[in-house]
Amino acid sequence: MKKGIHPDYQPSTISCACGNVIETRSTVKEIKVEICSKCHPFFTGKQKLVDSAGRVEQFLQRYKLEEDTLSKSVEEESGKKKDKAGDS
Repeated sequence: MKKGIHPDYQPSTISCACGNVIETRSTVKEIKVEICSKCHPFFTGKQKLVDSAGRVEQFLQRYKLEEDTLSKSVEEESGKKKDKAGDS
């Protein structure tokens, strides 16, 4: 291997939201994850609801839309679809 072109490979810790800490080696010193093998439903066999709430709010905040604007556009789209269905 050529010297001086590769990143520093060092001991690293992976911290999960459930509190599990995994020691490994990586180019990044600390890694934070939301789900690990100790709490993931596939590995545990238990149903767990993953926090997906707030995604719509994040979208609205990102694009600075308000919920009433979004609901109006949805109503307009559904009205257009009804008109097209009636034209056929």
